[in-house]
Amino acid sequence: MLLRLLRTCLRPYRTWVALTVALQIVQTLALLMLPTLSAQVIDRGLLVGSLRGIVWLGAAMLLVVVVQLAARLGAEYFAARAATAVGRDLRSAMFRHVQRFSAHDVGRFGTSSLATRTLNDVQQVQTLTSDGLSSIITAPIMCVVSVVLALRQDVPLALVVIVLIPVTTVVVSVILVRMSRLYDRIQGAMDNMSRLFREQITGVRVVRAFVRDTHEQERFGAVNTEMFLLTRRVRRLAAGMFPLVWLLGNGFTVVVAWIGAKRIASGALQVGALSAFLGYIVLVLTSMVIAMYVMLTVPRAAAAARRIRDVLDTAPEMATSSRPIADRPRPGHLELRGVGFRYPGAEEPFLHGIDLIVEPGRTVAVIGGTGSGKTTLLNLVLRLFDATTGTVLVDGVDVRDLDDDARSLAVGLVAQQPYLFAGTVASNLRWGNENATDADLWHVLGITQAREFVAAMPGGLQAEITQGGTNVSGGQRQRLALARTLLRRPGIYLFDDCFSGLDAATDLAVRSALAPELADAAVVIVAQRVGTIRHADLILVLEDGRVVGRGTHDQLLTENGTYQEIVRSQLDNAEEAV
Repeated sequence: MLLRLLRTCLRPYRTWVALTVALQIVQTLALLMLPTLSAQVIDRGLLVGSLRGIVWLGAAMLLVVVVQLAARLGAEYFAARAATAVGRDLRSAMFRHVQRFSAHDVGRFGTSSLATRTLNDVQQVQTLTSDGLSSIITAPIMCVVSVVLALRQDVPLALVVIVLIPVTTVVVSVILVRMSRLYDRIQGAMDNMSRLFREQITGVRVVRAFVRDTHEQERFGAVNTEMFLLTRRVRRLAAGMFPLVWLLGNGFTVVVAWIGAKRIASGALQVGALSAFLGYIVLVLTSMVIAMYVMLTVPRAAAAARRIRDVLDTAPEMATSSRPIADRPRPGHLELRGVGFRYPGAEEPFLHGIDLIVEPGRTVAVIGGTGSGKTTLLNLVLRLFDATTGTVLVDGVDVRDLDDDARSLAVGLVAQQPYLFAGTVASNLRWGNENATDADLWHVLGITQAREFVAAMPGGLQAEITQGGTNVSGGQRQRLALARTLLRRPGIYLFDDCFSGLDAATDLAVRSALAPELADAAVVIVAQRVGTIRHADLILVLEDGRVVGRGTHDQLLTENGTYQEIVRSQLDNAEEAV
């Protein structure tokens, strides 16, 4: 999984990878020349007393070191460029892919898990790419060539070096297998920690209202402790690996020195050759340490790559049309034909055979009890879900075939709990129209009765809005979200109980100001309060996902029992609603 992901991501940067590899080859060969030159300094300089030989060989070693350093810097530069590009591309691919997910797709993974996969998991892959590219050639070449050069010096001593490699490899492999399993558990624990932290931050009011602070601290503490214990086990394994490798290397060095001393005494080996051998052991150990340093990142990167591929390989439930339609033949026209919807995994449909036509200049209201399917109906128009039966037509085009940008221009939503982004009042409003002037902003704020409180905020239009709009009240958020949608001027407006946070006087003022602005638009209002929808051209009454009533307020008040029950639950008697 990891190799497949890296091959795909590194393909556009083949040139940088090739330069990295070439420079690593130069660097490694230069580094491997140093023990041989050091041996010649001893045999041809020090032992024979040749100052000239020492100077020339020393100059050669200095030149080799300069070349090795320059090649190393170049390899690190191109490796870093390729690795950061891979991280950028992966994050972008994850973000774009998740944007195509339906609400059910997002729910399968969880918001916190998707955030962790996009940020932390991608960072793990990026780290491995950087470390791997900077050492991918160095370690194996250094190890293999060191053995070859050792064989040229003396075969019996070279056998000691050859034995060192598989022994060290087995020890390191056992440790890495154990680390890989632990890293899988660490990534899962990180998801849980992120989820709990998100829950406790967003649900802080509920936690405090029920005085569950201690309980939540215990929950978070349990996950935090699990993370601590798993990480500590991994770090212990990692901390023990390097000393163990150096212990093995030092043991083999003692064996080489002991055997080499005997061979020098017998005249079968020169002093310089033994010095070279000891240098080759250091290089072999260095190559093993480099490889281990990279391998330490492999288990976690492999776990991260699996999690990334799980997201990227998940086909969105709502497939994008191969030929999206941008032209809208009937602007401001919304039609639902026999629409039904079944939630994934549910045994029974949630919506059944909904028929509805909303034309420009008409207002249709949808009312019903909790769980009757009102918001789900709007989600089908927005294509947050796809209808399982029937067809949703927006501006005369099946919403499944409509281009995303065209649908965004055609339909505007104001939710009951609207979301505001960190920034300013102006930056949030300009989500509706990025080219809007300040005068345009003040105009829509006046319509939504938000001008007064925005003007009173420090900075006015440039007043700060925190993430989620938590520094303004619920009613103020609703009015700002309504202004944002008005600024877009779509042909179809979907109001999902977006007046619920307003008092009766403000509600009446907003709806009165909205009336001329929406005169030529198709409007669908979902509401709980009968007073909000009583003047709609048509009211649909939903119950258990079915339309059980259809008509004007007066018609339903006299003919529909479900509507009458809703009215009675809100008013002292039905006559007060007339």
